[in-house]
Amino acid sequence: MKTTYIRLSIATALLLGTYSCKKGEVSATDMEKYATADSASVVSSDSISSVASMKVKDKQFIKTADINMEVKDVYEATISIEKSVQELGGFVTHSNLNSNVVSEDTYNTSSDNAMLVKKYQTENRMQMRIPTNKLGELLTLINDKKLFLNSRSINAEDVTSSIKYAELEGKRIKKTSENISQLKANKDKVQLDDNNMSEGNQQQLANMDVTDNLKYSTIDIYIKEPKLRIAEIAIINTKNIDNKYKFNFIYSVKEAFVEGYYLIQRILVGLIMIWPVLLIGAVIVYFLRKRKSIKKPEQNISQL
Repeated sequence: MKTTYIRLSIATALLLGTYSCKKGEVSATDMEKYATADSASVVSSDSISSVASMKVKDKQFIKTADINMEVKDVYEATISIEKSVQELGGFVTHSNLNSNVVSEDTYNTSSDNAMLVKKYQTENRMQMRIPTNKLGELLTLINDKKLFLNSRSINAEDVTSSIKYAELEGKRIKKTSENISQLKANKDKVQLDDNNMSEGNQQQLANMDVTDNLKYSTIDIYIKEPKLRIAEIAIINTKNIDNKYKFNFIYSVKEAFVEGYYLIQRILVGLIMIWPVLLIGAVIVYFLRKRKSIKKPEQNISQL
């Protein structure tokens, strides 16, 4: 992914069209001189990789590295690596240390105390920029921290031809700018000059990115611990606390009386709400009883 970004930066720097008369040429030339100076200062003292310290006459390289390894202590290794980067004139752009919890269990040790046991694995993803001439030295220091190296990738992208092409483009851009300056002043010339300045600024920015990538190498590191760690944390026995306050007889009886009182109130309110039904029912019962009382004397008379 880093290589793709670098290639896009170079392509943007070289193919963006017309550029202002002096900026394009100076930027391309300075980029080549800067890269040459950096390459010449590389000392082949890196025993860990010939790619990291590679120096070829008349060649310029953008170098990157990607490392995946296991260490004894992620936190300690992180602090040590970051310190080494600073001492070598580099800087850390990203560091994400994370503890992945695999399991978490609570064990009661007494009626009041308990122990929380966590099993976890710590890892860290880091990205840093280091002066290219210090890349080999930093890789050696990082290698000393490993328990096991899962993978390591070191890339050296040859951008010599791209830098040369940028210089040629600078000369062409200068000529184009001179031709624009000879045009008759009108709205079209203003538009051409404005477009030329805009594209020139974009190319200048892209050239700065390429120069920065030549001066500083990018390293991505992923480190983790090979085995799970265990953390023991003293906590309160919450289960005993729950049992202590789970049921209170006196309080529950008091609440029952209060709830019973409110229940009676709700029943009375309900009866009041249905008073028409109760009244109709009472009237019906009254007439039924009255009718029964009339029928009984008639039955007694017929029997006589």
